[in-house]
Amino acid sequence: MIFRPQVDAGFEPVTYNHGIMTWLQVADELGFRVELQRPPQRIVSLVPSWTETLFGLGLGERIVGVTRFCIAPPEASRITTIGGTKNPNVDAIARLAPDIVIANAEENRREDIEHLRARGLAVFTTYPRKIASAVESILRLGTVLDCEPQANAMARAIVQQVSVIETELGPWAKLRFRAFCPIWKNPWMSFNADTYAHDVLRLLGFNNVFASAGERYPRTTIEEAIALRPDFVLLPDEPYEFRAKDVEELKPLLPPPLSRRVVLINGRDLHWYGVHMLSGLRSLAALLARVRAAAV
Repeated sequence: MIFRPQVDAGFEPVTYNHGIMTWLQVADELGFRVELQRPPQRIVSLVPSWTETLFGLGLGERIVGVTRFCIAPPEASRITTIGGTKNPNVDAIARLAPDIVIANAEENRREDIEHLRARGLAVFTTYPRKIASAVESILRLGTVLDCEPQANAMARAIVQQVSVIETELGPWAKLRFRAFCPIWKNPWMSFNADTYAHDVLRLLGFNNVFASAGERYPRTTIEEAIALRPDFVLLPDEPYEFRAKDVEELKPLLPPPLSRRVVLINGRDLHWYGVHMLSGLRSLAALLARVRAAAV
């Protein structure tokens, strides 16, 4: 069942290490060993979507540090800020004396994670690249943070939401439109099939034109993207904040049919996993269903 981690996470609850009680030994999603002496009461989150998820799991009062990009829920603004996702203040994090730091292999730099480990801090690094693996990450966090019932409930709700979306997609599951979805401009960049965003587009009935790219986040040009024959251009507002002015600048560069199919979408709905999947996947599915309907 999808409700349990599909990869051996190396969970070994309540063991002893040289006479010191260890509440949990676990391998994170990159395979690094994490040891906890007790259920974490002080948490630092370096990942905006996980910060929102921790609140969704009822752990808001345990969070002692977040990045400046952790903007949801609004209550996160009251928590101590320890820098950005790419440049966290390791000294500031250490002073907060967290029991655990939640990180992500893409959003956070390896050197920062290594510096935190070198300070003796427990770091649990996640790495979801599919919708299913994002659900598994929630379950693993539930075990690591001692809130398994809440994590299981959240995971089941997300799986149910995904099932509804798949059912509502109907014949569009086979009659797919092709989409060019950049994540950056100057240079233009997109993503391949080994990414969470790609899996979201797949779920919603769209084929990512850069799915087979050799790099996970390939650089490209508008000419190269057009040559891949997209039916739509989807412009998210993060990580690059595409706006209406970008749509107007892009339209003259596209062939006439495609120039009428440039759509701004919510970047959180596309990129954020965790609790945001409950509302984000539904919202993006509804928007893209209207876009499809208007195109036929």
